[in-house]
Amino acid sequence: MSETLPSLIETTALLRSRRSIKPADMDPEREVDRELIVTLLENASWAPTHGMTEPWRFRVYTGDSRLGLAGGLQTLYRETTSATEFREDKHEKLGVNPLLAPVIIVAWVEPQVGGKIREIEEIEAGACALQNLALSAVAAGLGSFWSSPPLIYTPQFNQWFGIGEAHRCLGLIYLGWPRGDRPSPKSARKPITEKIAWADA
Repeated sequence: MSETLPSLIETTALLRSRRSIKPADMDPEREVDRELIVTLLENASWAPTHGMTEPWRFRVYTGDSRLGLAGGLQTLYRETTSATEFREDKHEKLGVNPLLAPVIIVAWVEPQVGGKIREIEEIEAGACALQNLALSAVAAGLGSFWSSPPLIYTPQFNQWFGIGEAHRCLGLIYLGWPRGDRPSPKSARKPITEKIAWADA
């Protein structure tokens, strides 16, 4: 029996229903099954990858491990932010958000040092993987939020996180079941005709 592929209508509906669900709008008490998380990450790994390098890597935080992540993020924010740019509300949010979502996935890429695939292409592949993850979360009924605080791009983060100097963190992906008492976020896009140029002969 041949595999039935989703129609364009179904795919369009999935793509256009994706929304960022902030951790405050997730149910922190409702866990996400580990098998489901693995399925989402397996889907992520089917992103395009030049040279089949599959540069994406994921570290999953659940349960009490989120406390260590929250504390580490706050410490790094204090260490990497100047006094003039420091904001107490951002510092507090870095400590609170990981406790609001039942799952946080830190995603990064490991470019090949001196390899034939350029770093930018590895980062692009990683971004595609995270889009796969976000869309799979929608299909599963989960909310997701891609957070990229500036501290994740610092050498201090790589050292604290235990990854190589050449590795590039892409962000923190918060996952959780949307709270039923919160309205679904609305969104819109500008007409695609404003962004297309036809190179007709």
